[in-house]
Amino acid sequence: MFRRLFWLFLLLNYVYGKSKLPSFINICHKSDPNIKQCLINSIESLRPFLANGIEELGIPSCEPLVISEVLIDQGNGPVSVKSTYKNIKVFGPSEFLLRNVKINLDKDRFKIKLFIPKLNISTDYTMDGKILMMPISGSGASTGNYSNVEAIMTMKAKKIQKDEETYYNIEDCYVDFNIGHAELHFDNLFNGNEELGASMNLFLNDNWKSVVNEIKPVLEDRIAGIFKKFANKIFHKYPISMLFPE
Repeated sequence: MFRRLFWLFLLLNYVYGKSKLPSFINICHKSDPNIKQCLINSIESLRPFLANGIEELGIPSCEPLVISEVLIDQGNGPVSVKSTYKNIKVFGPSEFLLRNVKINLDKDRFKIKLFIPKLNISTDYTMDGKILMMPISGSGASTGNYSNVEAIMTMKAKKIQKDEETYYNIEDCYVDFNIGHAELHFDNLFNGNEELGASMNLFLNDNWKSVVNEIKPVLEDRIAGIFKKFANKIFHKYPISMLFPE
């Protein structure tokens, strides 16, 4: 009798554990003719929790979003510079607005279009090279204010088996973004030469579009990695049968 009760307890615990979703994750049924709107509602329901992070999913705070390090090593072209950015803090990502969502569950594809009104970024940097043929070097603190940011994220998933359940694993993630306007500032350029530093900061802000376009592929790849990690936090925790039941 005790053995039967023990196995019944394990079974109930297994089923209960598999069937419980957090209240902030909406279930979207495959057969729902308005599954697109359901996904929009699901993403919107997550947004209020992103600022402080979601502990049970292992998602850290997004206000600020902290990135440990980004390396940019441009060897050719108008921007030929090697730079390192550490202790990056991004303020504003949780204020995104959803523009559109596309989903193809038959092909395991997801596409999300976002608009972010404003991003404020602070970081420590080291830099050496040339930007639009102008020499640049320095190390210190830098800030960037970006407005009217549009981003399109495309994800390709693969079904994997785990614990006798089928889960999504995001294998490929691509991000394409455009910035409406940017203001940049780098402290301590040219070993603290204030006149050269002021001139270079003015030059960078006059030519910010060209600078951003040159380093854009590196930034898009780094951002895609962050999105991929966040998405898999959810997809690896809950099987497809729970997130997208029939």
